[in-house]
Amino acid sequence: MRKKKQLPLVEGLEITGVAAEGKSIARWNDLVVFIPYGAPGDVADVQITRKKHSYAEGRIVRLVEPSRQREKPFCAHFGTCGGCKWQHLPYPEQLRYKQQQVVDALERIAKVEIPPINTILGSAHTVHYRNKLEFTFSNKMWLTSEQMASGEEFPCRDAAGFHIPGAFDKVLNIERCWLQEEVSNEMRLFVRNYAIEKGYSFYDLRANRGLMRMMMVRTASTGEKMLVVVFGEDDRAAIDDVMTAVNNRFPQLTSLLYVVNTKLNDSLTDQRFVLFAGREYIEEEMEGLRFRISPKSFYQTNSLQAYELYKVARRMAKLTGNELVYDLYTGTGTIANFVSRQAARVIGIEYVEEAIDDARLNSRVNGIDNTLFFAGDMKDVLTDDFVAEHGRPDVMIIDPPRAGMHEDVVKVILNAAPARLVYVSCNPATQARDLALLDVLYRVEEIQPVDMFPHTHHVENVVALIRR
Repeated sequence: MRKKKQLPLVEGLEITGVAAEGKSIARWNDLVVFIPYGAPGDVADVQITRKKHSYAEGRIVRLVEPSRQREKPFCAHFGTCGGCKWQHLPYPEQLRYKQQQVVDALERIAKVEIPPINTILGSAHTVHYRNKLEFTFSNKMWLTSEQMASGEEFPCRDAAGFHIPGAFDKVLNIERCWLQEEVSNEMRLFVRNYAIEKGYSFYDLRANRGLMRMMMVRTASTGEKMLVVVFGEDDRAAIDDVMTAVNNRFPQLTSLLYVVNTKLNDSLTDQRFVLFAGREYIEEEMEGLRFRISPKSFYQTNSLQAYELYKVARRMAKLTGNELVYDLYTGTGTIANFVSRQAARVIGIEYVEEAIDDARLNSRVNGIDNTLFFAGDMKDVLTDDFVAEHGRPDVMIIDPPRAGMHEDVVKVILNAAPARLVYVSCNPATQARDLALLDVLYRVEEIQPVDMFPHTHHVENVVALIRR
């Protein structure tokens, strides 16, 4: 049997920068080394964990000299759960690296003429900013290195928390998460402890059995709250017991639902949500508009910063009240309804049919009568015939998924040739690729990065383009 080659421990390696995907970078023997949880200015002993021809990966074994940029992470689970990987960096530094990520993508990938990029809009709240979190129940709690070294026995391995990166069947038991308001922690801990007390089985992610499977908490800036408990077995007596206990403990819940999911995967889009108490939705509010959010609805997960993002998109659209606006990848129609007061008509297109149902409902409950919504694959719906039937748009607002736009969609946009485009993106790299395709007809007028997810490397970017 061939012996695996031992990879070296590099002593005193200086970390010099941050890569696009959030890892820190250093140079070793003409190789770029990608290192998680590092900060520029760190001097560290780094264990190389993977070595390729042009790059290597490593992990910090010992901090020889911490960077001046470093600050103490506030979460006890930092470095283990896999989220909030930039907690050790001061927030102004996080913003600086995100701004540079946008600059690098547009300059290196798009290679089109761009104006100076506006200063990134930071989030007013850097903790408790998420309005949606999903927690997984597991009977195989991940033991941290500290727990392993303690010598303590852990006879109960039932956990409620987040998947360990790279280990689908292991879940880190979360005591306190800082991403959502405190009631989210209270609900998770109550459900976990109640299930343990009653002896209900936690889900076995390998054997695909067990009662307690998942839970989803949604909160709104209006104060309304939703809890969905997902069960892996159809045990009616146990389900009723858990749901009754939750309802009694948290009477402030606007919406309490459950799902029985006995499939092999965790996707809930094809599942039936059963209302146990309250109503089937919660509501967000924006400038007097109410947006209904059902358990399947997509809504930007940072409510307050979503408002700032939408204001940027609306400002860049430069609407006067006379324009026909196409809102591509409209989701639940939030942007479409948000700009409808300043437009003559807004047409939204989205491939998820349930989202389009929500979009139509949101128009109806807000008394908006100048919107139209269509469901289907973007490249199939947005055709030249569609444009001929519904009118040539004056403005297009585009908010695609991380993969960006299909080339057929880009072609229809170029054929429709609206005077103005507003491109909202959660992935500056794919946005840059699409800007290169649009460059034949459009010139970039303005660029505005927006931070929706503090303590992560993710950044939104809004670009205004005008027809040449």
